Amino acid sequence: MKLKPHLNFINPIAWYKAYQFSKENAKFDKSSYDLELYLYSKILSNNMLHYGYFDDVKIEPDEISIKEFEKAQVRYAELIINQIKDSENKILDVGCGMGGLSKMMVDKGLKVEDLTPNKNQITFINKTMPDVKTYNCKFEELNIDIKYGTIINSESLQYIPLQTAFEKVSNITTENPRWIITDYFRFNNEGINKSSHLLSEFIKAVETNGWKIIYEQDITPNILPTLKLINLYAERFLIPIKHFAFEKLRFKKPKLFFMTKDIREKLDAKLIKETAAINPEMFLKEKKYMMFVLEKMK
Repeated sequence: MKLKPHLNFINPIAWYKAYQFSKENAKFDKSSYDLELYLYSKILSNNMLHYGYFDDVKIEPDEISIKEFEKAQVRYAELIINQIKDSENKILDVGCGMGGLSKMMVDKGLKVEDLTPNKNQITFINKTMPDVKTYNCKFEELNIDIKYGTIINSESLQYIPLQTAFEKVSNITTENPRWIITDYFRFNNEGINKSSHLLSEFIKAVETNGWKIIYEQDITPNILPTLKLINLYAERFLIPIKHFAFEKLRFKKPKLFFMTKDIREKLDAKLIKETAAINPEMFLKEKKYMMFVLEKMK
């Protein structure tokens, strides 16, 4: 006899099958099926995954179309490319995502190589830009003899241990390298979302590792429209839909609603943490989005 869905909670066979599914899923290589890559590739046409750069910092979130957002992403990439001065030596795009920035550099005749630990992103880049050399590994695990004139970390430095990043960049660059970094940095260790490096520790690491900042720009105001846009969709769609689904479950399946209390509480906690990361006001209190251009001191 087939049990009703909510009775599976007391069915030992269902629990065993759930255990087997969980065990198999733990072995699953998430990088071979990147949900973020799938989502962005369907929504955006420029193969970029970053925040973008809005010249009009006062634009309202409900005025931002997909086309406007794509323009902002191209503008962001242009800011990075404009800081490249060495067109003779190779450039390494660390954490290249879907390769949108690299494609713009290739179109300008620059010699670019891409690095990402994500297998699906590598496969995507190899199909769209077969002539671009790619490395499928973490930056700290890169083992090559090549020397680059320029290293780019576009929203990827936050995932690399700070000292490791400085040591690796020093080991794989030419005598007069340039390191272009665009990322957000924290002011302190407080706050709900603690992703990214402390700005004070980054500045200190620049000095202690023999580098100097030759250019810096606070582009926080220019990326805030993106945060406002995401926050708008979260407040108008995601959170209300979640509330609707939970309340629907409460009235339609009260027993199941009661038995899934722990799951719902964990989901709520996760949602609070994630929405804190896209809350413009919290972002301004806790973080600053910077563009840094570094050169090695002689």
